[in-house]
Amino acid sequence: MPDEPSAADDHEVMTIPQPAAQLAQAERRTPRQRIKSHGVLGAATLLAACDSAGGGGSGTGLVSVPAPAPTPTPTPSPTPTTAVLTAQGASRFLAQATMGANRSSIDAVLNTGIAGWIDAQFARPRDMSHWDWLVSKNYNDATNSNNLNGQNGYDPSVWRQAIAGGDPLRQRVALALLDFLVIGINGINLSWRAFAMAAYNDLLLDHAFGNYRDLLGAMTRNAAMGSFLSFLGSRKANPSTGQMPDENYARELMQLFTLGVYQLEQDGSVRMSNGVPLETYTQDDVAQLARVFTGLNLANNDNSTPDRMRLPLVIAASANETGSASFLGGTVSGGGFAAIDGALDIVFRHPNVAPFVSKQLIQRMVTSNPSRAYVGRVAAAFANNGSGVRGDMKAVIRAILLDPEARDEAAALASTTAGRLRDPVQRLTNWARAFGVTSPSDAWAIGDTSNTTQRLGQSIGRAPSVFGFLRPGYAPPGTAMAQAGMTAPEFLIASEQTNLAYVNYMQSLVGGGTGDVKADYAPMMALASDSQKLVDEVNLILAAGQLRSATVTAIRAAVDTIPLTANNATLNRTGVAILLTLASPDYLVLQ
Repeated sequence: MPDEPSAADDHEVMTIPQPAAQLAQAERRTPRQRIKSHGVLGAATLLAACDSAGGGGSGTGLVSVPAPAPTPTPTPSPTPTTAVLTAQGASRFLAQATMGANRSSIDAVLNTGIAGWIDAQFARPRDMSHWDWLVSKNYNDATNSNNLNGQNGYDPSVWRQAIAGGDPLRQRVALALLDFLVIGINGINLSWRAFAMAAYNDLLLDHAFGNYRDLLGAMTRNAAMGSFLSFLGSRKANPSTGQMPDENYARELMQLFTLGVYQLEQDGSVRMSNGVPLETYTQDDVAQLARVFTGLNLANNDNSTPDRMRLPLVIAASANETGSASFLGGTVSGGGFAAIDGALDIVFRHPNVAPFVSKQLIQRMVTSNPSRAYVGRVAAAFANNGSGVRGDMKAVIRAILLDPEARDEAAALASTTAGRLRDPVQRLTNWARAFGVTSPSDAWAIGDTSNTTQRLGQSIGRAPSVFGFLRPGYAPPGTAMAQAGMTAPEFLIASEQTNLAYVNYMQSLVGGGTGDVKADYAPMMALASDSQKLVDEVNLILAAGQLRSATVTAIRAAVDTIPLTANNATLNRTGVAILLTLASPDYLVLQ
């Protein structure tokens, strides 16, 4: 008799065969995805490279700002498709808006509708903060100040929230923000690194549904950001010694966090003059803005606890520049936080901010190559939420997720440019959320997954530099995508090596978890005697029903090689269906 799912399955060992042969004959993916399936797996081949065809301050803070551009009237979005929301559509939406779908969350979206689900997420209180969780687990014990470079507890905290957090939209938006408002824990030159990074992640979560200007202000006062971009302790110019203010934060604030290097139209296209892109700012703008961010220091000198890592920075008047600073057509003077806030206001009012931020959020959540019209509609929502407010993140999130270009699945599937390669962290959390992964001990022993030969090549909050793991303008060189002017940020960390590492690592997680981090496959195992029902359910939850018929046939054939009379048959059949779906190009590219 075939085995039945039961509590006893908790201790059974999943053995996933090496079914490369069954998939090797699957037809190649159509050029619309620009990816080939080279026959998946074993420990095996995967993804396939890009197709060759395819405290306090001082000073009065006098501010002179350039006249702001008139607040635009919001551009109405095209009428969304009136198609009835399906389970596949709900799953696809959740793949864009969360860290992963499951049957319960799909049903919730079907019950409320997408707009209603978004509103309910906006109304949810925050889950326990990273900081409070670390304290609850006694990671604030003095022995952890520099133990393992002060990183104890960080990885468990981020995986706990990404996998088990009850506020999935907030988690998703905060991760999208972290992808371009980058801090990497290894680049923080402070004690209590886990707490410093936790405070920064909490800042992103706190402001994910707030206002982008407030987020910029909080970032500028954050200890981890001050250390990571080296403006912590920056001093005003000293002509007698030649000392100059640190320019790092001023440059990255403009280049990476708000404006970009070229002037933009509101649809995200680059402004040109005689065929040459117009630059957004000059080196003098950087040098002048850097004068404003001088004198910032940690709130106190008490290193016996991590508490100062989440206190706003303070200004040492002796190191703070009180003279005028002129940049981007505006001027601030007087020093202190009044000058800092005036400077941030000048940056925030720049016309580039709306399209620059909007496009990056669209890329991180929906598609690597949004149309100009899509960017323009979201940028209009950023510039004016309908009530004259600029930078309202709720308006921006609604505009991104409700836009017809995000919601019209049929058009996306028929397009040669729509969609995005799922980044590795989200593939892991997709699996974990789909199949009820828990950690009964609350240890969440997944750890650092940034190793490129044995793990994912990416890990939350562990970017190697301020440029992050993914660069928004990246396209694989020498490919049809690059020749067509398309971008594919996630391909920056996709290679034969990382693809093989991903499959092997996920094989171990799907098969047995890590520590007590394990999935609950009982609902899937109840379907495992019928390969069609099993694969269809996995396809729905993991891949939003986007597996092609040839892929479904190949996965079913692999599942059916395991006879129902075999030991642990339903468990192993389930594992094969899940792993082959996770490895298939149809899943890896979300349309």
